[in-house]
Amino acid sequence: MALDLGLVPGAVVDDGVLQHTGQPVIEQRRLVAGTAVAPRADRRVLAVAGDDRLSWLDSVSSQALTALEPGRSTELLILDPQGRVEHAAAVLDDGETTWLIVDRGDADALLAWLMRMRFRLRVAPRDASDELTVIGVTEAGLSNVTPAAPNGVPLAWRDPWPEIGPGGIGYAPVDGHPGAERRWFELLVDGDEAQRLVDAAAAGDLTLAGALAVDALRVAAWRPAWATEVDERTIPHEVDWMRTAVHFDKGCYRGQETVAKVHNLGHPPRRIVALDLDGSDDLLPRRGDVVRVGDTEVGRITSVARHHEDGPIALAVVKRSAATDGTLIVVTEGGDITASATPIVPADAGATAAIPRLTRLSRRV
Repeated sequence: MALDLGLVPGAVVDDGVLQHTGQPVIEQRRLVAGTAVAPRADRRVLAVAGDDRLSWLDSVSSQALTALEPGRSTELLILDPQGRVEHAAAVLDDGETTWLIVDRGDADALLAWLMRMRFRLRVAPRDASDELTVIGVTEAGLSNVTPAAPNGVPLAWRDPWPEIGPGGIGYAPVDGHPGAERRWFELLVDGDEAQRLVDAAAAGDLTLAGALAVDALRVAAWRPAWATEVDERTIPHEVDWMRTAVHFDKGCYRGQETVAKVHNLGHPPRRIVALDLDGSDDLLPRRGDVVRVGDTEVGRITSVARHHEDGPIALAVVKRSAATDGTLIVVTEGGDITASATPIVPADAGATAAIPRLTRLSRRV
């Protein structure tokens, strides 16, 4: 559902996505404080109806969903036979329909794949993007938005990151994780509520936050995203996605052998790191820029942001063997930028994993 943001003061829109309203750093602070909401035109909504929907999604994805309770939030990955990430989705069920919130660039491909996998099961996937709009808020801003509830359960997806979910495995430290304070929600709203929010913003009664602000909070929380951290080689271990999107103790699914093997060996071929960038120049790298240790290329930038407290920051995926305890160099068109790295996934990931003993979400053997 496209929103007309033309009357919102200062709105800068690129390819239908609100980038900012003139002050992206201030928008971050307002999101944190709960006085701003973020229209997510970069997200689309898929709906899966039918009596077999949860057991079916359980069988084809990395997540245990058979016993998912209405209103409980989780996320899933679709892996290829080699365990590489092909699709990702936020998941929320309301007792009648399972709602998937997905990156706009992946929605058509994921829906087509789901349609091919139906066989004779009682499932009916569809694109619900014309029915519902995604609005992002922090926990403090929940009162600004009324989510749709077509079956009596409010469609409010709570990002589980960085909690280690049932059956999950965390590679980054549990204590002091920078994502613990983010408390992010994505709400599905109907057309009337979406228009109300736009009208309130146009009248100056509500602040909208754009993609730059949303992404800055995500990068600071070390949160991977399908559109940025995933390439044709990505496996969940490399970006610490095992903690929220993979259930390590569930029935078979495509790519499971690689998931188990790489974890047990403790050697994912690459790993994600957080970078604090030198902010002395007004220069930011771009996704895909090379990261070096000395003269050796060790990886690439995946996400970049200018955070309201941390300044210029980035996420990068580097070789497992890359030395990250010294100064790194990011190579950009405008010149080199020095950076210090904090490993998110350690080189010996399997040996240092945190595995909580929590209740299973699946009844599959």
